[in-house]
Amino acid sequence: MTISSVVIKAGAAALWMCLVSACTTLAPDKPAPEAAASDVTWLSAVQANDRSGAWQHRAFPGKKTTDYRATLHEGRHAVRSESRAAASMLRETLRVEAADLGKVSFSWKVPALIATADLMQPDTSDSPVRLVLAFEGDRSTFSAKNAMLSELALTLTGEPLPYATLMYVWGTQHVPGSIIVSHRTDRIRKMVLESGPQHLGRWLDYERDIKADFEKAFGEAPGALVAIGIMTDTDNTRGAAQAWYGPVRLRDHPLQPVLTTTVSTP
Repeated sequence: MTISSVVIKAGAAALWMCLVSACTTLAPDKPAPEAAASDVTWLSAVQANDRSGAWQHRAFPGKKTTDYRATLHEGRHAVRSESRAAASMLRETLRVEAADLGKVSFSWKVPALIATADLMQPDTSDSPVRLVLAFEGDRSTFSAKNAMLSELALTLTGEPLPYATLMYVWGTQHVPGSIIVSHRTDRIRKMVLESGPQHLGRWLDYERDIKADFEKAFGEAPGALVAIGIMTDTDNTRGAAQAWYGPVRLRDHPLQPVLTTTVSTP
C-alpha cells in the first residue's frame, strides 16, 4: 500500500467520524418556500443536568452541506432536508445516563429513495434519512484500529470517536430490523427501520426502546446517551434526496417534564 493511499484512507475515516463528532453553530437559512412558521420546536423530555439546549449544524470538511430548513409540512412542525451530492448533520449534545434511558419517538417522510444507494457498500452508503444516537462507554476496550481512529478524530475535531453510535436508517434492499455494521468501524451500527419503496410519500411515526435496540445492535448494555442527530446524505452516490423530519422526543415515562429546543430560520 502506498503512502498516498494510506493518507486517502485516513482522510476518509476522519470524514466519516465527523458524522458523530463535533458540530458548529447552525448558519441562518432563508425561509423555506412552504414554511408557515419561522421556527420549529423540537421536544426532548429527558432527565439530564447537562444540555446545550440547541440543535446545531455540523458541516464536514471537504463535503457540500445538506440544506436543512425549518417548516410546516402537512400541518406538522418539521425540518426539511435537501441533499445533492452532500452530507451534513443537525445534532444536539445532551447527557442521559444509562439508567435513565427510555424510548425515543420520532417521525420522517421520504418521497423517493436514492436509487443507487446500498448501506452495505462503502462507495454507495447513503440514506435519505438517519436518526443518530451517540453513547459513552469504556474506550479502553477499543481494538487497536478503533483506538487509532478515536485519536485521529480527537486530533481533527476536538472530540474522540464516540464509544458507540446507533443509527436508525432507511435502506433500499435490507430486511427491516437488520443490523448493518459500518465498513469503517464496528463502533457505528445501523438498524434498518424501512426498506424499499412501500412506505414512501407519507409520514411514518416511530417509538423505539433505546436500550433494547442498542443491545440488539452491539450485544451489550448502553452507556450514557451524549448526542442525538438527524442526517440526510448523498455524498457517496453523488445523488439527490429530500426528506422531512418531525420532532424528536426522548422520554423515560409519559409524565416526565418536557424541555424545548429550537432550530430557527430568519
